[in-house]
Amino acid sequence: MTKSHKEWYSWGYLPHFDHAGLLQMINFRLADSLPSHLLEQLDKTVKQIDDVLRRKRIEAYLDAGHGSCVLGDPRVSRMVEDSLLYFDGKRYRIIAWVIMPNHIHALVEIKQDMLLSEILHSWKSFTANKANRILGKSGFLGGGIF
Repeated sequence: MTKSHKEWYSWGYLPHFDHAGLLQMINFRLADSLPSHLLEQLDKTVKQIDDVLRRKRIEAYLDAGHGSCVLGDPRVSRMVEDSLLYFDGKRYRIIAWVIMPNHIHALVEIKQDMLLSEILHSWKSFTANKANRILGKSGFLGGGIF
């Protein structure tokens, strides 16, 4: 069964393009990595800045190391790396990745019959639950992986 790719769509402020064979840079973060007051401040100025500048500011906030930074725990980061690589060559081809203390970057090529949303859901759900077990916690990890 061939799955229907959405092509261009938007979820929040960032557009997504879901298409098999396309190289995609995927970034996702712990929910507490961007404090609410910083997001509110950014949202107040969003009309005054362009999307590129907004994205640069978000990346600077992430790189500042806000939040619980549980991805900095070697046990958690190893598990996340193993999870990213688990379906490499089957559902997607992972070209490069980096795991930061509070966010993740991955460059992937989505395989035919796989949807971007399914891959992201799989990564986020599995790693959040497994990280909670590793850390002896329950509920949303760092406010949840976003």
